[in-house]
Amino acid sequence: MKTARFTCIVVGIMLSAAGARAEEVTIVSDVLGPEGPLFVNGNLYYVAWTSSTLSKWDGKTTTVLNSLPGCSHNGLSLTKQNTFLVACTDVHGAILELDMTGKLLHRWDADDKGGKFDGGINDVVVTANGGAYATVFGPYQGVPTAVVGKILYLAPGSRQWVEVANDLNYANGIGISPDQKTLYVSETVGNCILKFTVNGDGSLGHRENFALLNLLTPNKNNSWWLGPDSMKIDGKGNLYVAQWFGGKILKISPDGKLLHVFPIAAGDGTTNVEFGPGEKELYVTVVRDPNDPQAKGSIVRIPNAE
Repeated sequence: MKTARFTCIVVGIMLSAAGARAEEVTIVSDVLGPEGPLFVNGNLYYVAWTSSTLSKWDGKTTTVLNSLPGCSHNGLSLTKQNTFLVACTDVHGAILELDMTGKLLHRWDADDKGGKFDGGINDVVVTANGGAYATVFGPYQGVPTAVVGKILYLAPGSRQWVEVANDLNYANGIGISPDQKTLYVSETVGNCILKFTVNGDGSLGHRENFALLNLLTPNKNNSWWLGPDSMKIDGKGNLYVAQWFGGKILKISPDGKLLHVFPIAAGDGTTNVEFGPGEKELYVTVVRDPNDPQAKGSIVRIPNAE
């Protein structure tokens, strides 16, 4: 579906919500390109794009479950069949389906029309009915040059991804509201979050601006890549958005209001967030220095805020 592109403007209201630095505990260190935290049955799964790995932390030790050079593992989501969908953010792009031991079950390198995932797959989210959405990012370099971001959809029971939106300025994190009616997408270079209405067949409509981050919180750094990275959505529909180059997680209400800021001490390159049991804690993947080519980082745990 062709969608018109327009400048993202804010519809949220800036609140004075810069929270004090929460108690922060590092649980996994020395991760090269930490992303995609996913808490399942007491275990924390995560991916790493520099090392191209999927790992599991059981509370004491870390086990590498999958290593696939050239994938650059980035996004991670759990399907209704208890398999993983992994976003390969390598410039050629791919989506993997792995079992929970890390065994490769399926690989997609193109959509239903044969269109390659050039620019890399950045993130993926599974819907309540078993469908899934994924984002195509764009070439990551010093200065962004191509507006090639897309959103792909995999219908329940289908084996083919179809393009449902395009012309996004580096599509990154993706999340769906608890009622499954709204899809949110981070537009990194636009420094904003867009939202779409989810139609009954999984197609998208009514593209709207949702939030412009630099109107919600002051920029910590000046960078093309400061904008929103990956996100998670809680049971009340609040968005928890990582700000790459920003060193923080933003909690944003469904009506675009900034509710809380979680500063992260472990680094400026916050990439993603996950909820612990009962949404009482947050697991945050973070790169210490976003300019580090190895993207050396960690995973930290902090208390959530009401």
